[in-house]
Amino acid sequence: MAGDPYQELGVSRGASADEIKKAFRKLAKDFHPDKNPGDAAAEDRFKRITAAFDLLGDAEKRAKFDRGEIDADGREQYRGFRGGAGGTPGGGFGGGGARTTFDDIDLEDIFGGMFGGGGARPRGGAARGPARGQDVRASLEISLEDSIQGSTRRIQFSDGRTLDVTIPKGADDGQMIRLKGQGVPSPRGGPAGDALIELKIASHALYQRDGADLTMDLAVPLSDAVLGGKVAVRTPDGVVNLTVPKGSNSGQMMRLKGKGAFAGGRRGDLKVRLMIQLPGEDVPELTRAAEALRKRAL
Repeated sequence: MAGDPYQELGVSRGASADEIKKAFRKLAKDFHPDKNPGDAAAEDRFKRITAAFDLLGDAEKRAKFDRGEIDADGREQYRGFRGGAGGTPGGGFGGGGARTTFDDIDLEDIFGGMFGGGGARPRGGAARGPARGQDVRASLEISLEDSIQGSTRRIQFSDGRTLDVTIPKGADDGQMIRLKGQGVPSPRGGPAGDALIELKIASHALYQRDGADLTMDLAVPLSDAVLGGKVAVRTPDGVVNLTVPKGSNSGQMMRLKGKGAFAGGRRGDLKVRLMIQLPGEDVPELTRAAEALRKRAL
């Protein structure tokens, strides 16, 4: 069983989350295996402080530990049998109350090596290996283009480790990627935990996202709006030509099918809002045409 996580990190039980994080970072830097190659004691200490931070760095786990509901390894605490023996009401093996059976208890923890080596369990149970290390969680912000086309991004953990994360094509906001064996090392020599990476798609300067659909504003020359024409549109997949109908108005929406983002396993559309753009300089012909239109409207 791991030691007291507060003692491992050298903090008081009333320490704040920031104090716990600061203590962990300092110790992780001092005892990191890369800084102490071949030092078994330093490696063991690094494993212990990492496991301690995994427990105390999680508010829910810390609260359960402080209440005595879990031990320093994150396992539920056994509180003993209730009531008397035999058929006493409410007793552990008796009639009317809740029964506590050996299936509810880890006998290996209670009796230790009394049943032989190799972690053999009583009552014909299967042998159990060393405890698995804790999982670690992190979030990774990616661009909209990365979520659509796929990419590889590097993430750094609080203990200084860096990992390359493969972003799959069609990744969704909030999608979780599991990296096997990249979590906290087991304090007992078992398999390491996993790293769980939550993807967060960053906001985009050009597109506004609505589920799987994207919306953008597109400047359209007045001549193309009046006469119709083709206008280049930048999509997440590259530039395409959009046919603008004759007599288009500002605010008019056009849709490019399948050029949006991904959500729920499907790809949405890119909705293009036309914004009519006047020439920057004075154009006499345009002025005369506008005056003629004004007179016609009177």
